[in-house]
Amino acid sequence: QVQLMESGGGSVQAGGSLRLSCAASGYSRSTYSMAWFRQAPGKEREGVAYIDSIIHYTRYADSVKDRFAISYDNAKNTLYLQMDNLKPEDTAMYYCASGPRPLWGAERLAKTRYDIWGQGTQVTVSS
Repeated sequence: QVQLMESGGGSVQAGGSLRLSCAASGYSRSTYSMAWFRQAPGKEREGVAYIDSIIHYTRYADSVKDRFAISYDNAKNTLYLQMDNLKPEDTAMYYCASGPRPLWGAERLAKTRYDIWGQGTQVTVSS
């Protein structure tokens, strides 16, 4: 059974940093896409960052570009999201997700393309 387990969320002040982790286990796929999504109360779940598990190509939402960095450790089957210069508008529940590979263009940050999800970890940024 495939499982994704996030950790690393918390509360920080604006300008601070957090590092999220997502441990993957039980994979039946040999290659896959990985991504981070977030959902604030009353808002749609949105794609934040994407990485291809083989070539490590990345893509980011404009709102987090140059502040967030996604990475994947193939040996540990663990996905990371380094978040720097956090802003109050980054406050949300953050989810990691896995989907088929390859994905192209806007598919990479489209929630409908991902079929395996973690339970989420809360990030709260105060001003």
